[in-house]
Amino acid sequence: MNTVLILGATGRFGRNCVTAFETAGWQVRKYRRGTDMAKAAMGADVIVNGLNPPYQTDWQALLPPMAREIVSAAKASGATILQAGNVYGFGSEGGTWGPDTPMRATTGKGKARIEMEHIFRQAAAQGVQTIILRAGDFIDTKPSGNYFDLMVAKLHKGRLSYPGRTDIERTWAFLPDMARAAAMLAERRKQLAGFEDIPFAGYTLTGQELREALQTASGRKVTFKPFPWWFFKLAAPVSKLFKALLEMRYLWNTPHRLDGSRLAEVLPDYRGTELVTALRLAVNKTEHPPASPIAQGG
Repeated sequence: MNTVLILGATGRFGRNCVTAFETAGWQVRKYRRGTDMAKAAMGADVIVNGLNPPYQTDWQALLPPMAREIVSAAKASGATILQAGNVYGFGSEGGTWGPDTPMRATTGKGKARIEMEHIFRQAAAQGVQTIILRAGDFIDTKPSGNYFDLMVAKLHKGRLSYPGRTDIERTWAFLPDMARAAAMLAERRKQLAGFEDIPFAGYTLTGQELREALQTASGRKVTFKPFPWWFFKLAAPVSKLFKALLEMRYLWNTPHRLDGSRLAEVLPDYRGTELVTALRLAVNKTEHPPASPIAQGG
């Protein structure tokens, strides 16, 4: 039986990976923060990193040491690293983002992610395999305080508080699907290169398309409500969290999608959950059912 050590097992990605890997028949270990990671990784075939510092903290000071600790644990155990990636490194130039898209981030969080991934690339050259599964904003089946939760907080009143332009595309990842793809990639790790950057396309939607899908999922009329960026600006001088959120606001006005061709090549039998089903589960915050046979969106 394969063994996976999951870092951040109670977080958004990590919690969903616990379910996905257990369902796939893996022995799952949950890392306890602050303990010896190398010792915890001994005997593990894969280390899934779902750890992330609090949003308001200095990622440039925290992410590189975290990456080096994970690499050291992987070296000691011989495990493959499976890292949840995001889109922060691409910067504000929109388009279709894939493995060959230049990383041109200007924000602190984007630069920190670039440095973290550079450490993993260097480790791959030294024999530590790393798979980055890269996604956009998360849609989850449990409340986790992410952007999606903030947006749909007033959905019971038919209001969608959308943070950006409603006419441009952006990418979303349904976490149960992303975690299931992670487990499938882990099972096929021996067929992959030493370093893999695999975008998870998920759903590519404009704000208008999301609103229409939420209407279908919720069974009620949904209208847009202005997102309270004014409050974020007002509070930013005294709130590191709001300041950090404002720094990444540009992504809501940058049209982008993720290129899912590499995932389709590696996992030709992968199928994602139909959009309305995923949204219904997310809005109702219920546990997810078995995957829908309908193909992945985007």
